[in-house]
Amino acid sequence: MPQPKFRELVRTYGFDEVALVPGDITINPDQTDISFALGNFTFSIPILASAMDAVVDPSFAIKFSQLGGLAVLNLEGVQTRYENLDEILDEIAQTPETEVTSLLQKIYSQPIKEKLISDRIGAIKQAGAICAASITPANTKRLAPIAKDAGIDVLVVQSTVTTARHISKSYRGLILPELCQMTSAPIIVGNCCSYSATLELMQTGIDAILVGVGPGAACTTREVIGVGVPQITATLDCAAAREAYLKENGKYVSVITDGGIRTGGDLCKAFAAGADAVMLGSPLAQATEAPGRGYHWGMSHSHPALPRGTRVKVGTTAPLEQILFGPTSVTDGTQNLVGALRTSMGVCGARTIKEMHKVKMIIAPA
Repeated sequence: MPQPKFRELVRTYGFDEVALVPGDITINPDQTDISFALGNFTFSIPILASAMDAVVDPSFAIKFSQLGGLAVLNLEGVQTRYENLDEILDEIAQTPETEVTSLLQKIYSQPIKEKLISDRIGAIKQAGAICAASITPANTKRLAPIAKDAGIDVLVVQSTVTTARHISKSYRGLILPELCQMTSAPIIVGNCCSYSATLELMQTGIDAILVGVGPGAACTTREVIGVGVPQITATLDCAAAREAYLKENGKYVSVITDGGIRTGGDLCKAFAAGADAVMLGSPLAQATEAPGRGYHWGMSHSHPALPRGTRVKVGTTAPLEQILFGPTSVTDGTQNLVGALRTSMGVCGARTIKEMHKVKMIIAPA
């Protein structure tokens, strides 16, 4: 008699466990179209810079916009808590590893200043750049109107895990359909990693989904609370929800793979798994323009009760433009990410990102 099982486990896949199969037709890389549309905006590269204080400040956001991407400013980070940041960022970079978590908890305990929200967004807008900014669901109702009045172009509502239904006895939570009605700006919501959660979020009227729970280089969510899904499986499942929602409602909601992408190969696999764009943290924290002084730390690292993150020494390796477009002499896939995407698409015979979604992917553990 077979032994009954309590439950069946599902096999999932990360970037290192899959590979792409070359196409029957190849295309010149310069003839590929990698543009990314979000609301009324079209970006020439399908890359977002993560809303992390070691990655994005106003000057980085301006440069990134000039290069064709979209950088997301963290409206609950040091940029909106401190007027003068050099001393704060220097202290984070110079503090010993054993003391950095308590330091971050102290630094991020300072109140968010509404004037600084307006100032930071204003600086980006005055430079002619497209401005995106991130807020947690708990603070969205208070901070989103300030960001809207300051002229924000894209609103990102982001936490470790975000769902369309949140149960709480203490307060009336964020109602995403109401937020969509309040602002005309495109709304990106995350993070999620399952078909059902993605489908329910799409039904609220949002414009894009962030996919990724636990894979980031500076994230310890899996270690601390045991939660996470490898990014290939997560992206495939969320892309399936996008297709189902499109078929039922006629609206295309973009899927943005966020976290765990360290090389050009990872980036290319994310698109083949169904991503319309990717969000990068640690690869961009290595840019000379990044404010982190060669370090990178997670958004939840400073949580006062249950920190979920680590400070990672990524080094300062190259200017932002070289990381994105080359030329490069490094062979580990960490630079010329756009060139890697175009070359992969050409080898696989994909002219557009949507054609890249159809490229054959195989299980091929490294």
